[in-house]
Amino acid sequence: MTPANLRDLVVTALDDGKGQDILALDVSQASSITDFMVLVSGTSSRHVKSLVDHVVRHAKAKGETPIGVEGGRDLDWVLVDLGDVLVHVMQDEARRFYDLERLWALPAMEQPQELL
Repeated sequence: MTPANLRDLVVTALDDGKGQDILALDVSQASSITDFMVLVSGTSSRHVKSLVDHVVRHAKAKGETPIGVEGGRDLDWVLVDLGDVLVHVMQDEARRFYDLERLWALPAMEQPQELL
């Protein structure tokens, strides 16, 4: 599956799970670890868990096994690593605090050198 197809699969799974403010960022020019980052908000810890489970189920159904799922203990922010796509499922407060949209949406030339 191409990185763009995997991104689309993730976005569809999150939308089906009623994820809020879904944002897919192409970070292929700014990161050597992944091509896309998908950010989504969940309304509660249960909703975050449900979104994560939904993404993992959809990915596995298409033969894409997650490399890892991190942060499941407190459910404020859970990362699903699908290799070419990193999925950040966050509650609103954590999403506002870490503001990954601002960090990763900057053009690559404006990124701090350690992020290139």
